[in-house]
Amino acid sequence: MHAKDILIDGYDRIREEVHAAVEGLGPDELAARPAVGANSIAWLVWHLTRVQDDHLADAFGLDQVWTAQDWEKRFGLDLPRRDTGYGHDAKQVAEVRVADGGLLTGYHDAVHAQSLTALRALTAADLERVVDERWNPPVTLGVRLVSVLSDDLQHVGQAAYVRGLLQSAAA
Repeated sequence: MHAKDILIDGYDRIREEVHAAVEGLGPDELAARPAVGANSIAWLVWHLTRVQDDHLADAFGLDQVWTAQDWEKRFGLDLPRRDTGYGHDAKQVAEVRVADGGLLTGYHDAVHAQSLTALRALTAADLERVVDERWNPPVTLGVRLVSVLSDDLQHVGQAAYVRGLLQSAAA
């Protein structure tokens, strides 16, 4: 198995878990927060998708799906155009609301499709390419891809946990 195949499998798992966390929930459930200051499923899925879109587009020299495919307009959030949710406070988290979970999974699927296209074209040498010199040591493409994979899996796990809390409370 090649490194790119492992990465593709990992990013496929993110997509599967995003769908499992979101599907069948209404707008109130997606916006529910288990405690004051906690993140909602809508915010977690939006944020993890924005991070993947932003970071992979930058690393591969692509346009972000968020703006190139008008997802920014479809979501209609009162946030800066390039916002990924990093550093959001409780008020900003509350502003990420959707009328339908299909908006979240649709955006994620579009980002996932672009990510897979980029990942399928990877060579072993590509993984060594430096994509961010602001760190010491500089960040390679391989490290960036694993970092996003890790961050996204953590956030989708949090979304699944919130979903479980909601289902337990409803039972």
